[in-house]
Amino acid sequence: MLLLYPREILILDLELSQTVGVVAIERSGVPFIQVIPCAQRDALYCLHENGCITLRVCRSTTTTEEAADPEQSVQELVYDLRSQCDAIRVTKTVRPYRMVICPVNENSAGLMVSDGRVMMWELKAHTGKAAANPSAGLSPLYSPVSFCGAPLGPNQKSIQDLSLNSMIGQTMIAGEAFPPSFNQQEVQLKFLLTGLLSGLPLPPFAIRMCPPLTTKNINHYQPLLAVGTSNGSVLVYNLTSGLLHKELSVHSCEVRGIEWVSLTSFLSFATSAPNNMGLVRNELQHVDLPTGRCFAFRGERGNDEPPIEMIKVSHLKQYLVVVFRDKPLELWDIRTGTLLREMAKNFPTVTALEWSPSHNLKSLKKKQMAAREAMARQTVSDAEQCSVESSVISLLQDAESKSETSQAISAREHFVFTDTDGQVYHITVEGNTVKDGARIPPDGSMGSIACIAWKGDTLVLGDVDGNLNFWDLKARLSRGIPTHRGWVKKIRFAPGKGNQKLLVMYTDGAEVWDTKEVQMVSSTRVGRNVNYRILDIDWCTSDKVVLASDDGCIRVLEMAMKSASYRMDEQDLTDPVWCPYLLVPRAALTLKAFLLLQPWSGTFTMDITQVDYNEKEEIKGLIQEQLNSLSNDMKSVLLDPELSLLQRCLLVSRLFGDESDLHFWTVASHYLQSFAQARQLSVSTAEGQVQGEGTLLSAHNHLDICNDILCESSYFQKFQLDRVHLQEVKRSSYEHTKKCADQLLLLGQTDRAVQLLLETSADNSSYYCDSLKACLVTTITSSGPSQSTIKLVATNMIANGKLAEGVQLLCLIDKAADACRYLQTYGEWNRAAWLAKVRLNPAEGSDVLKRWAEHLCSPQVNQKSKAILVLLSLGCFYKVGEMLHSMRYFDRAALFVEACLKYGVMEANDSSNKLIEAAFLDYARLLRSLGLREGAALWASRAGSAGELLMEELFQGEGGVPEAIIGEEVKSGQENTE
Repeated sequence: MLLLYPREILILDLELSQTVGVVAIERSGVPFIQVIPCAQRDALYCLHENGCITLRVCRSTTTTEEAADPEQSVQELVYDLRSQCDAIRVTKTVRPYRMVICPVNENSAGLMVSDGRVMMWELKAHTGKAAANPSAGLSPLYSPVSFCGAPLGPNQKSIQDLSLNSMIGQTMIAGEAFPPSFNQQEVQLKFLLTGLLSGLPLPPFAIRMCPPLTTKNINHYQPLLAVGTSNGSVLVYNLTSGLLHKELSVHSCEVRGIEWVSLTSFLSFATSAPNNMGLVRNELQHVDLPTGRCFAFRGERGNDEPPIEMIKVSHLKQYLVVVFRDKPLELWDIRTGTLLREMAKNFPTVTALEWSPSHNLKSLKKKQMAAREAMARQTVSDAEQCSVESSVISLLQDAESKSETSQAISAREHFVFTDTDGQVYHITVEGNTVKDGARIPPDGSMGSIACIAWKGDTLVLGDVDGNLNFWDLKARLSRGIPTHRGWVKKIRFAPGKGNQKLLVMYTDGAEVWDTKEVQMVSSTRVGRNVNYRILDIDWCTSDKVVLASDDGCIRVLEMAMKSASYRMDEQDLTDPVWCPYLLVPRAALTLKAFLLLQPWSGTFTMDITQVDYNEKEEIKGLIQEQLNSLSNDMKSVLLDPELSLLQRCLLVSRLFGDESDLHFWTVASHYLQSFAQARQLSVSTAEGQVQGEGTLLSAHNHLDICNDILCESSYFQKFQLDRVHLQEVKRSSYEHTKKCADQLLLLGQTDRAVQLLLETSADNSSYYCDSLKACLVTTITSSGPSQSTIKLVATNMIANGKLAEGVQLLCLIDKAADACRYLQTYGEWNRAAWLAKVRLNPAEGSDVLKRWAEHLCSPQVNQKSKAILVLLSLGCFYKVGEMLHSMRYFDRAALFVEACLKYGVMEANDSSNKLIEAAFLDYARLLRSLGLREGAALWASRAGSAGELLMEELFQGEGGVPEAIIGEEVKSGQENTE
């Protein structure tokens, strides 16, 4: 267990309940805020207060000479700083929050910063010696001798940065120093920034969605959301990809509002802090997104005037109304950037304003089209009219009219506004002409109008008292609804023809209303179902809303005010991303089988179209996109003919991020090669051959200690001795000494245990018992009577509840097998497995672990996956294949059986043929269900008579099995025979 303090990290051994190591930083170092231990190597990822991530790798300070004499050795856990990334600029509001490490590869880290940034750091390994620095005192790190669990061939391709255990070789136990092999290289580790996702700055925000999707703009539409920030910048996000599209520094102060004037340009305004006279500097900017061009829309205007309250753009994007707090409004022509009218000083104070969706553009276009047709007929002679088709003329006229519409036509548009008394005014704008219209007296049931929304024949007004007034202009009816929620801040209609949903923003939340039925659809309220305050609202689609909140987030919600989500494969990603889980499950399984079963028809390929695959072209295209997104290094390794089956299974499971599959193939790969090598060695020894260098080197290739009880007994015992020695060095009380002595007795280190027992002081209550125990351990003999007596005493102690003491006595007389049985009887299965690993010979230890595996398979425990790993470590490969098949892991079972046959640890005979044929047949059926007919035929061809029937079904009506598949079958059979 790790205890994190600002200046140090304490490493606790939970068996001893004592600190056994300290990782301290220098006096001038930056304090820790997080630490994450690694499983693949004994290393720590540390996050510091300045945002720096460091990697510290453990080394043992015990030398070979000290390890030979445990009494003279003093061991320490030292974690050397091996790599660190760049720090970030820390301020009062910007600081690192947390980091996460990739659980599969442990070579990449994600850092979350308080300003919303997410930084992706990847650890890279570079071969070559470091610059000489005698004061550092760091021992070199070497690359591993294997790749994906198997020795690396001389010409085999590999990826050094695949994972942490592919960068750094295995950590050696204290005193187990041996020189690096000829193909090991010294490596240096470096962090590389590979990804940066920028977040939002501090609130408040002003948000506005671009004009909605229509049939006219569907080919070039992008769902862009403009976000005005407190620092004056405008962030434009693409809501389909969720990524920042553009970041524009537009204003020098807080952005108060945004209005789009086209799909690619918008107007934004900001106001500075008021001076002594209450006047401010207004900034109204026009921004063009494709070019980034930004200019002051009002020219030199804006200094020392009342603040802008709102800006409103007409529906046809022709006109703009600028509303001030204590100044008459201004009316501008957006197309020409000219001021049409600045209202008189006696103009009423505007509290709310909205443009009408009605206009006369269609009638103007018809009139203009008729005039152009008449003009065209006058200029064309009668003879030419007879030869030229009228449709061609109309097409020419239509093209000409479209090119000049924006300049020649000025449609008539309307807007309404209310004053402080609630009176409604109607204004008509056409070109340079501005006309006053009707005036509607105030409604006595309404307070001061705060906002207006208009769509179709429905006009909605909201006041400061929380009332909503729905006007049906066609039926000339109105209906007032008190919401009892206080000030109505904003109201907006949803986009889409006939969509009459209305989004309402209050000081304490928001609601969605159906204006046709005049009833509320959904609601959200601060303190009831959310804990954030809403700052701004808008519709992003016809059925989804977007909310800006004071917690620094912008949320896209369903109309029911619930979190919105959509399929990731529909996301518009800028770069291809390897993620098989974006595919439908059937396609993801096909992709995995395609990578595992290389080569196809004798050819290594990354093209799914070259395989006999019966599936829709759309699914094939999605699978091919995933294959294309793989890096060139990964493709070259997957296409390497020297990549063995076990290496391929390990690599694909790592690619898919399947931790269960990865753990299985890691253990299976190690023990399949280990037992195959032992079998080959026994045959070679029987024939009188001498061990080669490769055999000697493989003795150091052990399973990583993170696999714990699954490791080889010799290596596991060395690790436990090293651990208890460290505990002994760090002990600080009698309880610690007693636990160390007990552990040494179980490990068979009686001499050192006696020394610890004799250290008990005379004033200790356990002095007499420890002294007698030391005498017993020293004088114990292997004679029959003494062993019988000790075994009887141990049995009685166990029967009377002193299990630990009885097990110690049995271990003293070399009855550890009986001790393991007693531990298993009393439910101490893990302790029994531990004792079997450190004390028993392979045969006895195998019996204990097999009983443990049976216990794990029992219905009460039901940990069959763990039992399979235990059986793998024992070499019970046939039993593993049966369990995998019974658990319906058809792909894993077939590939495992195939690997066993290739390595010679399973022979095809009468007893094993049933399993082999069943595994191959079920995998063939799985491949057939996925549409991979060629792969199904290849595996069915080796599944006996049932496989032959399946092959007939696969190639029914095609004149028999293709020769390519028959050739692959013969080749596979020859390999297994060899």
